[in-house]
Amino acid sequence: MINCAGLQGSGALVCWAGGVSLLSNRIRASFGFIDLAGYTALTEVQGDEDAADVAIGFAKLTRAALGPGDRLVKSIGDAVLVTSPDPASGVDLVERVLIAAARDIRLPALRAGLHHGEAVERQGDVFGAAVNLAARVAAEAHAGEVLGTEPIADAARAAGIPVAPLGNVVLKNVRQSVPLFSLALVVGATDTPVDPVCRQPVDRRGASGTLRYRGMEFWFCSLTCAAAFASNPGWHAAESLRPRSLAPRDGKGSA
Repeated sequence: MINCAGLQGSGALVCWAGGVSLLSNRIRASFGFIDLAGYTALTEVQGDEDAADVAIGFAKLTRAALGPGDRLVKSIGDAVLVTSPDPASGVDLVERVLIAAARDIRLPALRAGLHHGEAVERQGDVFGAAVNLAARVAAEAHAGEVLGTEPIADAARAAGIPVAPLGNVVLKNVRQSVPLFSLALVVGATDTPVDPVCRQPVDRRGASGTLRYRGMEFWFCSLTCAAAFASNPGWHAAESLRPRSLAPRDGKGSA
């Protein structure tokens, strides 16, 4: 059992369990979860060792992008949890991470979710409903998308970033629906990509994953296509750049 008591004149809490004192601090901040979209496809295609290298490299990239007051709380597999002192700083941090990731040919597309609120800070970690909500918001984002709650959207608008309201969204394990907004933090190409294996257009929001090969980013409609590409990337990459020829209407070759 954990017991807590507030310290008079401060926002701190002293909690103890089994006679061990645990100092907690109530903070107000912007919480952001950023993860590697398509990480499952990357692991399937490139193997566990390469996937682990990518996740560790992503955490290092995020740490390098931190600004004054920002903090990398922890790395959780293919995701990172960051905090910023206010919504504007949180939006700026995510944008810097997106730009840095776009320059790293090893990384697949990112997605992120942001929320501003109160949480408990203890032993370097953060806990509470606001943190959980940020995680649920991130889970709603598609590859290349940044979603935020209303305080985040207000900060983005103030910075001149276009914001699209998505309406009230029902989130897992959240009692009430939450108004969400999509932030137009677009980095890189925005045209519709074509799967290099099956040659079908791929909706970036529903893509199974992305892989980079020789400085080019390839999007896949399924893990099957991603695996096929990985088996012979040079051939598939070359074929994807070759225009598709149209067969003569009579089915015969030209004379």
